[in-house]
Amino acid sequence: MLNRSFVTVIVAALAGALTIIGAQAADAPAKLPDWRGQWSRFVVPGLPGQPSHDQTKPWGKGQGAPLTPEYQAILEASIADQAQGGLGNFPTTTGRASGMPHMMMAFVPLEFVVTPDTTYILIGMYDHFRRIYTDGRDWPTNVEPTFQGYSIGKWIDEDGDGVYDVLEVETRNFKGPRAYDELGLPLHFDNQSVFKERFYRDKADPNIMHDILTTIDNALTRPWTVDKKYVRTPDPRPIWTEYDLSELNAQIMIGKENYFLSADGRLMPTKKNQAPPDVRYFTNTGK
Repeated sequence: MLNRSFVTVIVAALAGALTIIGAQAADAPAKLPDWRGQWSRFVVPGLPGQPSHDQTKPWGKGQGAPLTPEYQAILEASIADQAQGGLGNFPTTTGRASGMPHMMMAFVPLEFVVTPDTTYILIGMYDHFRRIYTDGRDWPTNVEPTFQGYSIGKWIDEDGDGVYDVLEVETRNFKGPRAYDELGLPLHFDNQSVFKERFYRDKADPNIMHDILTTIDNALTRPWTVDKKYVRTPDPRPIWTEYDLSELNAQIMIGKENYFLSADGRLMPTKKNQAPPDVRYFTNTGK
């Protein structure tokens, strides 16, 4: 028959071991979420114009962006120039990267690739992808500015279930010019933009992804927050189509002027009474 004191010691030791294991489990990092799939832009039916930054409002002036008077005038000038055939404040039309925040418009579906140190958002259009570093690094001091900026993120287990459910991101370090949409809704030309985002799947419908995106920019009178939503394609093996802007793009930028390449391969004006390009370096200028 076992000695009662010995049994008591064994039980106490087991209880202590379970307490240690429980504490270790509580201290262990949560698991990364499953964000696989094809995520398409949330479309609000009936809105006029092309896709917009705030998906619930029309593009351009319809966004109601809190622009300073100076940058409201830049938007007005962009709209007027486009009405005459120009590019306005949106040179991305020629095939150049659009950068943040326009790259999160999801003209074509997005893909989230989550790894322990970096989360990638594959864009597949004007812009190729974003890298969001989640390895605990600090802001670098010697990185060349880019259109997409430099993004540092932090995972959060908000509901305490052992799985991360929120990715908080801050993005800085830009070059430009950049715009919110095709009408040329402008960001400040000093490129000091800061974007703060919270990515998470909707609790009521996990097939909806939210990107709560706040823009802090000197062209704004206050920070501007929108809820960009993406809807996951039901097909577990979706088809990813190829998009190459340069393949069918007929916009030709020469100096500061934009021209159009006709179907028969001839250069055409985009504005009424537009001057032809300077051809002084061509020896044969005959028809």
